Amino acid sequence: MPSQEALARIRTELERERDELRGQLGEQGITFDENFADSGQVAAEQGEHRALIDRLTGALRDVERALGKLDEGTYGTCEVCGDEIAEPRLEAMPSARYCIQHA
Repeated sequence: MPSQEALARIRTELERERDELRGQLGEQGITFDENFADSGQVAAEQGEHRALIDRLTGALRDVERALGKLDEGTYGTCEVCGDEIAEPRLEAMPSARYCIQHA
């Protein structure tokens, strides 16, 4: 289990990442001109835009899950085997849900 100091650093990083992801999602209000001559290009851009939103939403969900686990006192436990996730892994990837063996 990470030290209280490490947990405080991780919480700060997760909160910063959450705010950044929320901001990025808020900026995704891009509109597309459906009457644009190259409808194939519009469709491709819409697909890329949806994929970006899906990635950002998934990352935000992981960050919020990690913050919830910090609040519950279950942070740093692998969701597959229940073993502790190594502190270096948590430092590198604060929203990690799995130990390195199950990643």
